[in-house]
Amino acid sequence: MNEALLKQKVDGLVADMTVEEKASLCSGADFWNLKGVDRLGIPSIMITDGPHGLRKQSGSADHVGLNDSVPATCFPTASALASSWDTGLMDEIGRALGEECIKENVAVLLGPGVNIKRSPLCGRNFEYFSEDPFQGGMMAAALAAGVQSKGVGTSVKHFAVNNQEKRRMTVDAVVDERAVREIYLPGFEKVVKEVQPHTVMNAYNLLNGVYCSENRWLLTDILRNEWGFKGLVVTDWGANNDRVKGLAAGQELEMPASGGLTDAKIAAAVMDGSLDEGILDRAARRLLTLILRNSDNLKTGDREACDMEVHHRLARKAESRSAVLLKNDGILPLPEGKSVAVIGAFAETPRYQGSGSSLINPWKLEGALEPMRSRFGSGSVTYAEGYHPMGTEPDDALIAEAERTAAGADIAVVFAGLPEVAESEGFDRNHLEMPDSHNALITAVAEANPETVVVLSNGAPVTMPWLYGVKAVLESYLGGQAWGPAVTDLLSGDVNPSGKLAETFPVSLDEDPAQPNFPGGGKSVFYAESLYVGYRFYETANRPVLFPFGYGLSYTSFEYSELEIFGPDADRKVTVNYRITNTGKHAGEEISQVYVRDAEAAVFRPEKELKAFTKTALASGESRTVSLELDGRSFAFWDKGRNGWCVEKGDFGILVGASSADIRLEGSVRFEEGDELSAEAADGDAAASDWRHPSRALFASAPADGRFAALIGREVPAAEKDPAEPFRINSTLGELKRRRLGRVMFRAIIRELRKQYGDDEKTMRMMEAMMEDMPLRNLMMMAGGGMTDAFNDGLLMVFNRRPLRGILKMIRERPRRGPRSG
Repeated sequence: MNEALLKQKVDGLVADMTVEEKASLCSGADFWNLKGVDRLGIPSIMITDGPHGLRKQSGSADHVGLNDSVPATCFPTASALASSWDTGLMDEIGRALGEECIKENVAVLLGPGVNIKRSPLCGRNFEYFSEDPFQGGMMAAALAAGVQSKGVGTSVKHFAVNNQEKRRMTVDAVVDERAVREIYLPGFEKVVKEVQPHTVMNAYNLLNGVYCSENRWLLTDILRNEWGFKGLVVTDWGANNDRVKGLAAGQELEMPASGGLTDAKIAAAVMDGSLDEGILDRAARRLLTLILRNSDNLKTGDREACDMEVHHRLARKAESRSAVLLKNDGILPLPEGKSVAVIGAFAETPRYQGSGSSLINPWKLEGALEPMRSRFGSGSVTYAEGYHPMGTEPDDALIAEAERTAAGADIAVVFAGLPEVAESEGFDRNHLEMPDSHNALITAVAEANPETVVVLSNGAPVTMPWLYGVKAVLESYLGGQAWGPAVTDLLSGDVNPSGKLAETFPVSLDEDPAQPNFPGGGKSVFYAESLYVGYRFYETANRPVLFPFGYGLSYTSFEYSELEIFGPDADRKVTVNYRITNTGKHAGEEISQVYVRDAEAAVFRPEKELKAFTKTALASGESRTVSLELDGRSFAFWDKGRNGWCVEKGDFGILVGASSADIRLEGSVRFEEGDELSAEAADGDAAASDWRHPSRALFASAPADGRFAALIGREVPAAEKDPAEPFRINSTLGELKRRRLGRVMFRAIIRELRKQYGDDEKTMRMMEAMMEDMPLRNLMMMAGGGMTDAFNDGLLMVFNRRPLRGILKMIRERPRRGPRSG
């Protein structure tokens, strides 16, 4: 259906619909399906989870969306894929995901996730690309473009400043405007402007005191008016706070189903004049456009084009191009004819994806043990379990067996990392260490056999106390369903490692810039580090790291030379040319990175910021000239005084490197004319002058001593650890546990969840953490949409020491509607 015809049909439908019918479109039919209108022939469409695979629930959806899903291809998670720095690969994976959506009649895939890795402890970091907005935005845009090229929609998420799982539904992210604009929004902006995703998913949290689901500044002023977004905004599941306010702010679709309760609120607000019907009409148009366009695309899509074997081979290719070689003292690639001891349960029972809403049911799964036996000869490969896959405490018997196995081989390869229960949606990690069982195993094996290689499976950075005792480390991240063959390809040298880190690995948590304020004290979390996320802090403050952003080794070596810089031209574009030569013996690929330094900044700025990159394939001895273009935005900062981007007059350093810490070529460019600065920026932004010299001590003390207030330009919210009574609709179940009734209710909920997930330790840990931080208003979602506001009001009366009135109200208003299934 062409756009003109689609618009005509949508306008006609809106004109024919009643207020109630238009309002009905504004929430889901159930957990995964949008409502249709039978009277007008409007179909229902399905939207479902990604982002690194299709997670379509089979049968009836449960109330938390974690029932078994249909078999699908599990690609490496975003933390792995980002390390490929390969936008062409991302487009290819996106196309494969689109094909699987068409096969399963799914109209919108919920992804990609572009939230910044503010802290290495965020439990959902494996779903996100990068600590850098430019790199993350490039990867996300390529993935979304690939999916949508198949006529399937995407949902870039979680908009915005959603960087922790602790209290994610109620926490207020307090951030200065420059950090929001320069760090937390650009990834979303790139996807919106370059791809026009069919939907944007708003986050659970508040941003500077306003829920993202009803934040007009985010959803209308920026997303639509500045960036030109044409699709619709959908809530994260259960992220609606005030439905009418949300609709007025620009949030069209609430998910999952509310049982018609919030639809009735919208219709009532239109009827009593408190909500302009034009706002509802606008939302209905956007919803109908999505429904009609995407249902039409599914009808015409080729379901036979989906070749799952091809997708499995693509998953193998993706992991082999994403894994990062962190250390190699000449032991890799593994030499032919040597005996190899494969150590660690992950080799046989792979840790290949994270837990939570992105959990894929892979149609095929390959560990590393059998591919290693096949590649190096079954008689040359021995195996010892080393640890229990879900355990954390060392098992002396298993370690002793591993030592004997390692001592009897020429080379030992230890497969270790983080178990499933260590990182997940729903909770954050509280340290960077691997389990004692894994660290003790690596140490023991390295002592038994000095020729030891470690292969890590984890979704986020870990510390490595054994690093200097092993010969090589390969960071495989969470590598998807073809992880085992891909890792074997890399260890054997059949594929040359080419991945580089999209996040910094700290020496310790004590060095992390966000840690003094992560995950916050109670109602609020203070982003006192401002712009200094990841390498921006470490490079500016000259602090040591374990492995820097952009770092990764190869089996060959590369030389950089002949830097040339042209510009700026009349459009402020600068061209950077340089030559890369493969000076080693193997063909390989080098990810080169261009950073910009503002040498004469009026305001505080990081030492360097990534503004371009490319991946170049070179045969041994081959040279190639790389040409990258920087636009004016590459040199700009956000001038909050003039509410716009600003390029200063003066010199800028152009730094070309193999990582953020390994700059190979350096030049400069001068802007003879710059933008007029606001008075606030022109005086050096005196209120934020302390941030010219960033330190963890500054970040720790600033919220308490008034300097953070000066940075954000308003009073700092109280860091209330134990919210005062009376309880309210957004009081969490954890807070309600201060009452005996709350403890009873919480135990009853957990007991019901255990009936469904009791044997699944990783899911139960996630669910218990999520229930602890769930606000009372979200019980509506748990009850399948049957909890009325009046019923919740009665429940609050009971908690707030008015039990009789509350119980009577609850009896009168008890839920009468069960969950609706699609």
